[in-house]
Amino acid sequence: MTGSYEERGGYEEQDGVGVDDALQRLWTPHRLSYVRGEGKAVGDEPEGCPFCRVIGLDDAEGLILARGELVFAVLNLYPYNPGHLMVLPYRHVPDYTDLSGAETAEFAAFTQKAMRVIRSAAGPHGFNIGMNQGVVAGAGIAAHLHQHVVPRWGGDANFMPVIGHTKVLPQLLGETRQLLADAWSTTN
Repeated sequence: MTGSYEERGGYEEQDGVGVDDALQRLWTPHRLSYVRGEGKAVGDEPEGCPFCRVIGLDDAEGLILARGELVFAVLNLYPYNPGHLMVLPYRHVPDYTDLSGAETAEFAAFTQKAMRVIRSAAGPHGFNIGMNQGVVAGAGIAAHLHQHVVPRWGGDANFMPVIGHTKVLPQLLGETRQLLADAWSTTN
């Protein structure tokens, strides 16, 4: 392969020892921290919660898209698709039934706005929206309630996650955050 990294479609070729197997490698070094479990919740208290920690960061560093009075929206650090975000209460509670009426209302309003924002910025064909309540239900951070808003496009699922345990994302998180944060401020 010749040309710049970008001209080669983001692929890196390197000479070395080994037998050419005709496969191209898509390097995803950002995933190593996930594989190692870095940044995972430590216990069930706010002090060990990555969601509580991100609240204290500036928006760009914490990947926060918008802050409300009782809830906020943040990009998922390990997204299923570009634009995959989460809506969370500031309060460190594990269960949907723990939310107050005001928190529930703002939580729902932020979810609706997130859908409108993603539609205007990225034009998805549909969404997966949901929350996993408890570790047994698949919650990676069960101690702090969070709802996923995942944009979907026809054909966005392919063999890579199934066979290669790799999700191909066409945009960096910082770029996605800026795109959606800008759209958040201009979308009703």
